[in-house]
Amino acid sequence: MSRKIVLLGSTGSIGTQTLDVVRANSDELKIVALAAGKNVDLMEKQAREFKPSKIAMFDPKAADELKNRISDLEIPVLSGMEGLLELVRDENADTVLTAVVGMIGIRPTIEAINAGKDIALANKETLVCAGHIIMPLAKKMGVKILPVDSEHSAIFQSLNGEPVDKIEKILLTASGGPFRKKTLEELETVTVDDALKHPNWDMGAKVTIDSASLVNKGLEVMEARWLFDVPVDKIQVVIQPQSILHSAVQFVDGAVMGQMGVPDMKLPIQYALFYPDRRPMSEDRLDLFALADMTFEAPRTDVFKGLTLATRAAKEGGSMPTVFNAANELAVKKFLKREIRFLEIYEMITAAMDNHKKIEDPTVEEILEAESWTYSFLEERFK
Repeated sequence: MSRKIVLLGSTGSIGTQTLDVVRANSDELKIVALAAGKNVDLMEKQAREFKPSKIAMFDPKAADELKNRISDLEIPVLSGMEGLLELVRDENADTVLTAVVGMIGIRPTIEAINAGKDIALANKETLVCAGHIIMPLAKKMGVKILPVDSEHSAIFQSLNGEPVDKIEKILLTASGGPFRKKTLEELETVTVDDALKHPNWDMGAKVTIDSASLVNKGLEVMEARWLFDVPVDKIQVVIQPQSILHSAVQFVDGAVMGQMGVPDMKLPIQYALFYPDRRPMSEDRLDLFALADMTFEAPRTDVFKGLTLATRAAKEGGSMPTVFNAANELAVKKFLKREIRFLEIYEMITAAMDNHKKIEDPTVEEILEAESWTYSFLEERFK
């Protein structure tokens, strides 16, 4: 029986690679619905190829344009948040892969869980900001949360069949990004183009900048806390510049189990979609003889403060992770527009966290309010 998928964020980096996996496994995977933000050109191509039963464009103008372009296909085109919520409720779907970027991923994920769908999760904000809501709800509804990030997939695979209470620590790996060896003084003058040159992975601009600042790794620490039910102090970030060991788990007896492979997102995507099965892949294989060596380093948290700030946010909990995430999101937008310097990303995050009055156990509405407060505060502070 084929796995029927609703894909949120189909035009982004993870979304397009997911469709590559679907193409390669068309006998077992079927796209039921597609959603994106406003990339009408690419969505039209995807609609004509995969012929989903429904499409949603978050941007209403994009939805109207797409309706006109694919009127010959007779596929309903929905818009906005209501469109996303309708898609994930589709009775023909059994899995929702959420690869949208930003807070808009939270409500569709909750809706999908309530509808009994398994979640293949590639949206960081869902657990960073609402992990206290998502994980108990998934347990209550008996649905799986299957990580798509390469690091969390590696941890998930390493834990397969192992008792969670025997974890001594999670070893969360990071490439170190393009600035791994740079000093604080050198970071003062780095450019957007410099930051977008990730050494190993092909990712979208936002995630690539987050990798350069180590904010991305901080967000992944927060995700790992919820996914694997471990305290933050049991998660250790390790720089692995070759991006071959995707992450590992150290157990109480000292054994370390990890997952290695070439830097390719298709493997964790396919693993999540076929779990607990494994299917053959035609992608490149890891050649240990060609690799020759792997190196490991401690993160330089005195220089790359994204990780330090994220750990603080995770420990403070409540609405603070939302403020951390929202501040970074706005800062990265400003950096990509060349309105601020790279190191000002950290300054904006720190300012927002220092001035936020934490909400202990925020509802979805309070999470969104904390995000809105962060944007307003920072736009005023960093004019």
